[in-house]
Amino acid sequence: MHTSASVELPITLNRNLTTSLPSQLAEKIRELILNGTLIASDPLPSTRTLAQRLNVSRGTIVSAYEQLTAEGYLHATHTGTTINPHLPHPHNKHHTNTPQPTTPTHLSTSHLRTPQNTIIDLRPGTPDTSTLASTPWRAAWRTAAANVGTTYPATGSPTLKKELAEHLRITRSVITHPEELLITSGARDGFRLILSTLRTIIKDRPLRIAVENPGYPSLQKIPATFGHTIMPIPLDTQGLNPQHLPPHTPPDIILLAPSHQYPLGTTMPITRRLELLEWAHKNKALIVEDDYDSELRYTGDPVPALASLTRSHHLASHYDCVVTLGSFAKTLSPAVGLGYLLTPQHLHEPLSTLRTQLGSPVSAITQEAMTLLLQNGTVRRHIAKMRRTYATRRRLVQNYYDHSELSQQCTLLPMDGGLHAILKFASINHLSAEEQYLKEQKVVARAKEQGVSVRSLGEYWSHNGMPRQDYGLIIGFGAVSERHLEQAMTLLTRIICNP
Repeated sequence: MHTSASVELPITLNRNLTTSLPSQLAEKIRELILNGTLIASDPLPSTRTLAQRLNVSRGTIVSAYEQLTAEGYLHATHTGTTINPHLPHPHNKHHTNTPQPTTPTHLSTSHLRTPQNTIIDLRPGTPDTSTLASTPWRAAWRTAAANVGTTYPATGSPTLKKELAEHLRITRSVITHPEELLITSGARDGFRLILSTLRTIIKDRPLRIAVENPGYPSLQKIPATFGHTIMPIPLDTQGLNPQHLPPHTPPDIILLAPSHQYPLGTTMPITRRLELLEWAHKNKALIVEDDYDSELRYTGDPVPALASLTRSHHLASHYDCVVTLGSFAKTLSPAVGLGYLLTPQHLHEPLSTLRTQLGSPVSAITQEAMTLLLQNGTVRRHIAKMRRTYATRRRLVQNYYDHSELSQQCTLLPMDGGLHAILKFASINHLSAEEQYLKEQKVVARAKEQGVSVRSLGEYWSHNGMPRQDYGLIIGFGAVSERHLEQAMTLLTRIICNP
């Protein structure tokens, strides 16, 4: 069953080429059809939506669509434009008919919220779940709870993995066989599984884990808990730089978020991605891609997952070194407790074996409910809706910054996606690093005293003697109303500008 939600098109147009924009667009859509990223009956974005996304005229999109329709690639109806439903599928081996399992038992539909110890909670990373429990959402959980006794392999429901493979194709431009996926309870569970599997392969020493600095603390603390060695790597404007990785004691694992670095929001360009893949290949390192919220982007062109590169025809045989961590914690709710691992070929068997030995941490009920929600399009419709909601809050933060004293005291880092913004304090030359850190902590403490909870940027740095260049606040706008967000911005402006 296919949803009516349109496919995200990973397309970039180059205005410096002599080729016209309509011709470029038509050629790129042809490529997506021929390589299997787009398949028969996939709905395409409306001409207005795609024009806004690519920042071109609507006529450019109409011209490209009409050309492809004339060539037989597209089919236009009164309800929209789709890929020609009669086109053959170039990747039939990836879309086998898996028997539909019977449905399982019960899970509460109530979603967990961050404890509200303050009036306005701007701590980052919490999604808005206020509209999640829609009629289709409740119906899926009722159906999943209707039948007891259903069990799935420890590696996950075959039908769920089939739907996840389709979801990854549509939203992340990753073409994968369902059997390359393992079901997890989230990113941390998946990362633990990777660490435990590699530890059975590398037995004579602790693992060496390269992490982004600053980076996501929850994932980075896991290797240290297991006694592994953490190697913080500084970032530049393009993300993690492979030239900063130690050549004599190379890491076994490089943990990073290339599509939307956390917390700085950097997107790693294709040149840096290829450089990183080449480095990992030469040094026999595994790249763990944390694809935590890449579907929540508001500006620019869609950014495919790093794994989509390693699965392209001309790179697949050379680079088999990326494991993708995926979950629905940011796009739906952390209360769902479901994620997945997209595994490289050489690690799939040991990962699957260990998962089977440990057992599945995800109930059959949850897996069945998520299968139904992916099949009927509820997941993608909710993500599209929340992307619009978060974009509105993002604009509110930007507009407030542009018209307030904050712009004289801070820099608002670009926010192309995600659930947070960063206010980077202006550098004060006469203050030492310790004094700037104390200022950062003082602002956080004063805000909390007055009813607003925020995070300091310092919480995301690895404090092992490496110098920090940036001080400031991380402002989460995922689970806060626009009215409260504006109130909080007013309070923070007063605190920052009047120390």
